[in-house]
Amino acid sequence: MSYSEVAVQWATDVVSGKDIQCRYVKLACRRFLKDLKRANRKKGWTYYYDAEEADRRCKWIELLPHVKGKWAAKRERIVLSPWQVFIVCNLFGWRSVETGYRRFREAYNELPRKNGKSLLAAAIALCMFAADGEFGAEVYSGATTEKQAWEVFRPAKQICERTPDLRDYYDIEVNAKSLVILSQGNRFEPVIGNPGDGASPSCAIVDEYHEHKSSDLVDTMQTGMGAREQPLLFIITTAGSDFGGPCREKRSDLIAILKGSVKDETVFGILFTIDDKDDWDTEKALRKANPNFGISVNREFLLAELAKARRSATKQSAFKTKHLNLWVGAKESWMNMLAYQRCRRKSLSLEDHVGMRCFAALDLASKIDIADLVLLFPPQQDKSKWTAFAKHYLPEETVEKGNPRYLGWSADDWLTSTPGNVTDYRYIAEDLDAFKSQFELEVVAYDPFQATQFATERLEEGYPMLEFGQIVKNMSEPMKQLEALILRTAILFQWDPVLLWMFGNVVARKDKKDNIFPIKERDENKIDGVVALIMALACAMKEQGENDSIYETTAL
Repeated sequence: MSYSEVAVQWATDVVSGKDIQCRYVKLACRRFLKDLKRANRKKGWTYYYDAEEADRRCKWIELLPHVKGKWAAKRERIVLSPWQVFIVCNLFGWRSVETGYRRFREAYNELPRKNGKSLLAAAIALCMFAADGEFGAEVYSGATTEKQAWEVFRPAKQICERTPDLRDYYDIEVNAKSLVILSQGNRFEPVIGNPGDGASPSCAIVDEYHEHKSSDLVDTMQTGMGAREQPLLFIITTAGSDFGGPCREKRSDLIAILKGSVKDETVFGILFTIDDKDDWDTEKALRKANPNFGISVNREFLLAELAKARRSATKQSAFKTKHLNLWVGAKESWMNMLAYQRCRRKSLSLEDHVGMRCFAALDLASKIDIADLVLLFPPQQDKSKWTAFAKHYLPEETVEKGNPRYLGWSADDWLTSTPGNVTDYRYIAEDLDAFKSQFELEVVAYDPFQATQFATERLEEGYPMLEFGQIVKNMSEPMKQLEALILRTAILFQWDPVLLWMFGNVVARKDKKDNIFPIKERDENKIDGVVALIMALACAMKEQGENDSIYETTAL
């Protein structure tokens, strides 16, 4: 059976359910099989499948030796698993009818740890470096740290060191931190962080993209590829905890492509994980999420890790992320982020709530923390669900020098940037004035910390200001209620990336009486919008008589 036949058979088995995989893998396989039919039956389709070229690349990779573990000890060559054959055949088999160049310029591959993704990436990078026919090829292994960048570059370097025939045939020179082919001007080297302008990559490997705080490295690589005729951006990663980061955005884009809601014929991708209905604490789930189960990832090791996760709630988040490829928010995240995602609506608009009653809350800050103003609308008239909106504020200096994503959020108007190095509360006051004229403000809750003067001024202007102490007694019940609303999809949110990020940062601190309180793991993990939302919900619960002791102190 040829490699292309292996890819087709594996895809067929996945779609039929013979090989049990998650819905995203099924979507990738359906896309492949559908495209094969389009290429064979529809004259004039933009792309065709070159089985010979796909087979040649797979065969080339399987000539390379293992460099780690028992396979390296036995001097065995790489043997591609069917799912790896599927990836390689897609990347190198699909071609443009018009130019003959490769169809896919970008590939996003997400799977749990120890499934051989770094070795596969190293092999593909070597192939692009030496055997792609690209004169002056530039191949980079990029990551956030030098250690991570070497996770792909090191095995590629070791393969060259241990394969003299490969070096001789392609005239490869192995240096301490680079591979070069002087006769063609080709080079392959690791890159850490933002590489800056000037590079012209023919291939860029981006490892563990979930750790990237910004898309700078990917953006620089993609813009540098403009002069290349058939470049490849190859992203490999496990799941992460940063729902507001560039990796999660890239993942969401791919899912939209696989579902067919977004058309982009130049992006390939595959996601190995489990489905929502699956029980996470089973061997079946491990087999489903780990395509190299029993091959590069040891069964006994995974079952031992599973046993630890069953015994310790604190280990469950890490286990789900590393071995089931589930995005879980903070390491000990409070919120089920998949449930929260189901509550987000792109069509939700404040304009649709004009004249309605709402509960507002403020969590103010001056410099580093984000100041937040939240509006919470209870179910009313024909609206059966709660709806919530958040406004986020930061001083201009923090936007420019702080978290790299602040600039993007500010440019997209999800974050209000105020002049100077201290948050200008006049911007918040102006928004409050606008909201007062548009909606029926029942109350504006505020934490007295850094807000007393602001609240006093608003009180004099006739605002229904209410002092709200952010202590466990006041926060626990509304925090639990908020979680319950989200789990039932009984509350809806805007498509707000800042609030999404904040929800993923919230950790629930629990006391001996099972009271909970929102905290963050690190100072840079902001949660201010969620805190303000909990305050607003506390006000609504108080009005409805659900919690008579919701306030520690009352200013009115």
